[in-house]
Amino acid sequence: MRTTRLAPSPTGALHLGNARTFLVNWLLARRVGWRIVLRIEDLDGPRVKAGADRQAVDDLRWLGIDWDEGPVHQTPRVGIYDRAIEKLLAGGAAYPCVCSRKEVEAAASAPHAEDGAAVYPGTCRGRFRSIDDARRHGGREPALRFAVPTGEAGVVEFEDGFGGRHRTNVARELGDFVIAKGMETGRGRSATGTATQPVRTPAYQLAVVVDDADMGVTDVVRGDDLLDSTPRQILLYRALGIMDRIPTYYHLPLVVGPDGRRLAKRHGDTRLSYYRERGVSPGRVLELLAKWCGMPPDAPPRTAGDLLASFELSNVPKSQVVFSAEDDAWLRAG
Repeated sequence: MRTTRLAPSPTGALHLGNARTFLVNWLLARRVGWRIVLRIEDLDGPRVKAGADRQAVDDLRWLGIDWDEGPVHQTPRVGIYDRAIEKLLAGGAAYPCVCSRKEVEAAASAPHAEDGAAVYPGTCRGRFRSIDDARRHGGREPALRFAVPTGEAGVVEFEDGFGGRHRTNVARELGDFVIAKGMETGRGRSATGTATQPVRTPAYQLAVVVDDADMGVTDVVRGDDLLDSTPRQILLYRALGIMDRIPTYYHLPLVVGPDGRRLAKRHGDTRLSYYRERGVSPGRVLELLAKWCGMPPDAPPRTAGDLLASFELSNVPKSQVVFSAEDDAWLRAG
């Protein structure tokens, strides 16, 4: 059975842009009979907000968006990520890196990637004999980077289920990318006085590949701010020997503010919980989201299921959707 996933991150509350992407994902899945897994992507410990996972689940249910399995949290699955990392290290597809972000930006000769990160110049590739060697040199737990193949092996082409054909020279345009972050919190001694080991946290690119492959995910629907992640992730599928599990990707244009930038605090409070607390009904929110999905203005929906009959992926706008002050006033007036 084809499977998709809803994957909120508890680093913040769901806002209207998130809700629109989740709604498209859910409508597409329910229209064609995909199984849905709810996965909470909670590996970014310092940024995770207490209770945000429960709030996300509650917000989705409030809109009438359901799932068939989960919620599954990433944090208890660290062992499966570590096994994938060890496989990449053993195959020479990953290496330790002691460069700070500031050093990477200063050394990068290539222009910045579209996601705002500098293209890594390969400073630490082949530099250390082992992780221990890098740890001694840097005085801290090193990050681990994926060694992007050179030449045609580092070029990725894929057919986006929404946006069409894409071709990326990952080595030139994105560079070697982090698959595990070095953390200081595991160093020194525990509360019982026993020695502890340095800690590393799997990075987003590695964790989602491992999770999607393990959970049988065949179709990934997400915002086009993650478009540059797809060629990276396809390379990881190749390096892990699971090319047969590469999903079909669908990248949707973002909901942005009047300034053309993705929704954030600078555009006011766009959280679903903000509107819920002010008595806005789920149907009112869904009516706005349906308009952003290119759906005809039929009878106002009460729940997400009311939109199934009129949803067509081909009608979803190919350009960014602008959330305006008029949209906000309309929501709050309902």
